[in-house]
Amino acid sequence: MAKGYNAAIASNAYVVGSFACIGGGLFGLDISSMSGVLTNPYYLREFHNPSSSAQGAMVAAMPAGSFVGALAVTQLADKLGRKKTVMLSSLIWVIGSILQCASVNRGMLVVGRIISGLSIGIASAIVPIYQSEITAPAIRGRMVSLQQWSITWGILLQYFVQFGSSYIDGVASFRLPWGLQMIPAIVLFFGMLFFPESPRWLMDHERDEEALEILADVHGHGDKNHELVQLEYEEIKQQVIFEKSEGAKSYLDLLKGNIPRRVFLGCSLQMWSQLSGMNVMMYYIVYVFQGSGLTGVRAGLIAASVQYVLNVVATIPAIVYIDKWGRRPMMILGSLFMGIFLYLVGGLQARYGHWGTIDDAPVWVIDGHAAATKGIIVCSYLFVCSFAVTMGPVSWTYPAEIYSLKTRGKAVSIATATNWIFNFALAWATPPGFANIAWKTYFIFGTFNFAAAIHFFFMFPETVGRTLEEIEDIFNEGHAFAPWKIGKHTGKKTLADVIGRDKEHHSFDEKEHV
Repeated sequence: MAKGYNAAIASNAYVVGSFACIGGGLFGLDISSMSGVLTNPYYLREFHNPSSSAQGAMVAAMPAGSFVGALAVTQLADKLGRKKTVMLSSLIWVIGSILQCASVNRGMLVVGRIISGLSIGIASAIVPIYQSEITAPAIRGRMVSLQQWSITWGILLQYFVQFGSSYIDGVASFRLPWGLQMIPAIVLFFGMLFFPESPRWLMDHERDEEALEILADVHGHGDKNHELVQLEYEEIKQQVIFEKSEGAKSYLDLLKGNIPRRVFLGCSLQMWSQLSGMNVMMYYIVYVFQGSGLTGVRAGLIAASVQYVLNVVATIPAIVYIDKWGRRPMMILGSLFMGIFLYLVGGLQARYGHWGTIDDAPVWVIDGHAAATKGIIVCSYLFVCSFAVTMGPVSWTYPAEIYSLKTRGKAVSIATATNWIFNFALAWATPPGFANIAWKTYFIFGTFNFAAAIHFFFMFPETVGRTLEEIEDIFNEGHAFAPWKIGKHTGKKTLADVIGRDKEHHSFDEKEHV
């Protein structure tokens, strides 16, 4: 540990690229920590039977905090470093979990959820950056997509804790899960002590020797002369020198050259991932199944648990094949399938449903149509699988790899903040939406998905298989509205190419000096 990290751990690309994903899992824990208590009688009694609007506000408190946390990464990632920022997010999560567990009224619960949201906002922005900067290009997509898989695991594990705790009589049935969710954050904090800092961040802060040593441990089993190590080192070095010569780092950098296009793509992808309706189906799945005619609290919980298991399993093919399938096909096809399944859910609800009353609240519900109920449940499952195998992993991978080093921290945080501001709006607006326009809600989200597919087709270039520095050439080539025209080998370089270009730069600099 004289290096500040464990070299044996660093030499395993999959371990070093995946451990920080626990930070993503915190978001999953939060989703289930609320979805699992929406029908808990002790929770409802403790917080005075919140109305649909009040319940939406309590759920939305977390993404509100996440929005602020994601923006804070713009400073934290560049000043503290990627590793320490991940560790900071875990400490903040523990504080938020303690407040939630001890909450005795809505105000205290909201404050706890806002603080937990700060942690999730920081972690959701910094973890993909850390992963993309420390993993090899051949597995980068796979490693960053683990962020989404960790979210699905967080949802699943917390949901089963909630389900088991539902058999406890009293407030412990919801306080226990809220308290236990701090354990992964504690593991993350102490575990990151054994992991290296991002070599790109180190070189940006003139710590080249440390960066080379980490690259050698991560990519070359300690061999500093390994071809991939030298290729990465030379490319990063050139990129850092170039970007420092362009001027000081600031938000104004996001307005230069082709950076605005990239910021727009990253933000819009995160926006579409929320407007797809996935997190609505996660947060409020109990309401969805309740409206489909599935009766009984535990029947709804069991049906929801199946959905969460499918969410975990369906993410596996995306992790394995994301670097083979490419980003564009996954985004386009995923959006089309999600739109179709949401339209089917809305159509079944419209045809067989009617206004009824459950727990003294108006609910659009299906009665006496078992086939329609099963159809809605199946379409909900297929919708979740469509997201998990396509948009879920890509929505974290793509924004983490399309920005230059100089703007990556700020641009990724803005893209992630976009995710959270839309998450906040939808978390708050969805309960009143179900209560007032019922089945039409599904058609709204379905339409969003079809619009997203069109946007992906005409504006999003393919980035699979390139180093972060080679992606620069993709955007320099142009084709803003015809990304399919960008060649498959655009930006591809060998070590000889990089060293040759470096010599040309040195020769040019010497002539300019003379």
